[in-house]
Amino acid sequence: MAGDSYRTVAATAEAACRERSSKFLSWIYPVRSEEEIRERLDALRKKYYDATHHCYAWRLGPHGETFRANDDGEPSGTAGKPILGQLLSNDITNCLVVVVRYFGGTKLGVPGLIAAYKESAAEAIAAAEIVELTVDRTVEVDFPYVAMNDVMRVVKEEQPKVVSQTFDNLCSMRLTIRESRAEALVEKLKKAGGSIANGDNEK
Repeated sequence: MAGDSYRTVAATAEAACRERSSKFLSWIYPVRSEEEIRERLDALRKKYYDATHHCYAWRLGPHGETFRANDDGEPSGTAGKPILGQLLSNDITNCLVVVVRYFGGTKLGVPGLIAAYKESAAEAIAAAEIVELTVDRTVEVDFPYVAMNDVMRVVKEEQPKVVSQTFDNLCSMRLTIRESRAEALVEKLKKAGGSIANGDNEK
């Protein structure tokens, strides 16, 4: 996999399974921030307020550099870790997986819990469509009107996505392009007479 692309899920998916009278409901969500994760968790806690446990794991960033796993009262390492393990083994990021358990009266033991949470997470992931996205950089370029033809030629060659453009005495364009191709675009725009504002990464 290229360093400027990553795998995630296209949309929310869910699954359900039973293990010795305990019921496990699982969801996977595409997420972009910890705030969004908190909102998803709060909504599930309100809706399934009578559940015994709300266990989850998430990864954020193109390389999954930020992550967390939570057992929510289950024995340490029996819930959040196997859920996170499924995110890792499927190589997906910018995802939240939540498994809600309704205890059915029969204890599953540590190996049973690990297996149940792993299977629940795996089923939610299997129900989702996995997509590959690129890490893009936003490039803002200003240029005099006389440089218009040269700048537009570069845009045609490099084919960045045009987010916005203003053509006046001083023209400006806001472009997004895959990270690995951003430097080449910036250099060509400078040669064409453009000046580059500081861009930012969009993941």
